[in-house]
Amino acid sequence: MTDLPTSIDDTASRLLAHDYVPDRQLATVVYLALKLQRPLFLEGEPGTGKTEIARTLAAILNRPLIRLQCYEGLDLAGAAYEWNYGRQMMEIRLAEGTSTSRDALASELFSERFLTKRALLQSIDPANPVAPVLLIDELDRADEPFEAFLLEVLSDFQITIPELGTVKAITPPIVVLTSNRTREIHDAVKRRCLYHWVGFPDAARELEILKRRVPGAADALARQIVAFVQKLREIELYKLPGIAETIEWARALMELDTLVLDPEVIQHTLGVLLKYQDDIAKLQGSEAARLLEQVKRDVQAV
Repeated sequence: MTDLPTSIDDTASRLLAHDYVPDRQLATVVYLALKLQRPLFLEGEPGTGKTEIARTLAAILNRPLIRLQCYEGLDLAGAAYEWNYGRQMMEIRLAEGTSTSRDALASELFSERFLTKRALLQSIDPANPVAPVLLIDELDRADEPFEAFLLEVLSDFQITIPELGTVKAITPPIVVLTSNRTREIHDAVKRRCLYHWVGFPDAARELEILKRRVPGAADALARQIVAFVQKLREIELYKLPGIAETIEWARALMELDTLVLDPEVIQHTLGVLLKYQDDIAKLQGSEAARLLEQVKRDVQAV
């Protein structure tokens, strides 16, 4: 296990060393979350690097990453724990005809031997040799009642199991929650966390991200890619391209041996950058060419 960062600058430099390019605000809230042992709640558009923060922290601190991917219908059994009813029934059958008392059997059936641990319980297990990084990803995809299950974990890093008792972490895990804001997350969850909105980066930061993530991209092409994506985000689209799409587009263009952007290659690769047909249709024909002309003028002016 690696020591925690000692300052905001140390946090930023360690993130950069793992090719995550933070702004000052993000580096500050990450540092405070680690220092104060508070969960970090990151909200923002998809593809802006929220999930990557948890992965990067796990790598920086040399800790295991436990990921809970949220989805509609997620409940306590899927997120925290459930009893292995099959094994319990087998144990009951094996105990039939023996001298085992009912109380002793009941006590044995609800012991850790029959407990299946899911992500939340795994993250606070006192047996953990190292406190892990717990990623609760896309919380907004889960149903609102699920958030109530999280409150005990976020406040006290513990889970109360009625049949077994309270399981509490010896050392609190580092908790990162993310949301794409498809719905509002309840204030009770947010109050237990440090909050940060992860927005789209400006052109200079996005160019630095691209150069780190796709180091083989030529400088001229990288600048045109970033400028074009920045222009796209000024258009009213159903789904704006995130940093993840910028990186993927750059990789795709390199595979096509593209040296500079042209209207034809843009038309042929829009499906890498945009994920909805209505958005792609807006860029068909002269619109993509018009944006590209603006991009070329802007890049030449720099």
